Amino acid sequence: MDSLRCNFTSYLNCRKPCKTAVQFSPYLINFIPLTHSSVLSSSSSSFSSTCKFSSKRLFNSSSQNHRLRKVLSAMVSEESAIGSGSVSSLSDGFKLTYLEGNSWLWEVGGLKLLVDPILVGNLDFGIPWLYDAAKKFLKNFQLTDIPDVDCLLITQSLDDHCHMKTLKPLSEKFPNLRVVATPNAQANLDPLFSKVTYLEPGQNTEVEGRNGSKVGIRATAGPILGPPWQRPENGYIVSSSECQSTLYYEPHCVYNEGSLKEEQADIVITPVIKQLLPNFTLVSGQDDAVKLAKLLCAKFVVSMNNGDLESKGLLASIIQRVGTIESFKELLSKELPNAKVLEPIPGVALEIPAVELSVI
Repeated sequence: MDSLRCNFTSYLNCRKPCKTAVQFSPYLINFIPLTHSSVLSSSSSSFSSTCKFSSKRLFNSSSQNHRLRKVLSAMVSEESAIGSGSVSSLSDGFKLTYLEGNSWLWEVGGLKLLVDPILVGNLDFGIPWLYDAAKKFLKNFQLTDIPDVDCLLITQSLDDHCHMKTLKPLSEKFPNLRVVATPNAQANLDPLFSKVTYLEPGQNTEVEGRNGSKVGIRATAGPILGPPWQRPENGYIVSSSECQSTLYYEPHCVYNEGSLKEEQADIVITPVIKQLLPNFTLVSGQDDAVKLAKLLCAKFVVSMNNGDLESKGLLASIIQRVGTIESFKELLSKELPNAKVLEPIPGVALEIPAVELSVI
């Protein structure tokens, strides 16, 4: 029997090797696309603007099923602030598709980044009796549905970010994939990928896409999953040379204020609902997410509900959720009234053109 390797200071720092066989099937979507209505925080503002969201149905019907042809899109527009009806090209903006949990597919300046993917099997840390979670909405989304990507971005070394059941077949599909990751994940990634850049907090790298566009990535300090002397996990500042705009991502809303004092991010992706265990914070949010947005002078806060999974097991039964998206919006409106809160729909691409990032 495989022995568990446990770190007593973290509830989830336990895993055993996974030997699950991987099965792939075509992506068949089984829900009707939703219309994405306005999800902006209602706050006073020094400028007059409105943001509109729309979803485009991009399915072709057959007698058996709806097959996904393209990702749905939700377009953010600031018509009155722009002063015209023109829309900037996506190649100089941000396109953010939430894949549930901590997983994302980003298009930044035309370059595609896959972030903390969980696309094969459930999330169970190798101990399903303790915790076993499946996606609620993208149940049939498969690794084979992922387009060609330019970079894999890994924030943490644990299975909810560095998911080995996904990464092994991903490395077989994209053997020359560029990877940017925390050094804490080196033991997992080195056997799978040959082009890995490990970033300590404060270090930078640049990724060039097949279309010639370049994206800068700088690591920031995230949570410490172990004793105080252990290296922290990573958050990231992602900058686009095309639109001179930046995005910040750390999936647990745990950050080092000192390391972010000189940083600025137009877009902040963060959890806003806290997830607590007895005497332990799994995921922060609410007032901590407000402080983060204010610290980085965010123009947009993209909320992620990474605890909204179909979960079971001993750990799942005692996780307590604190706060709501509405309570977060109220807190944010008092501290950063011009910032807008965007709520992504899983599988729907949230588009933020460069012109939107320059008018606020």
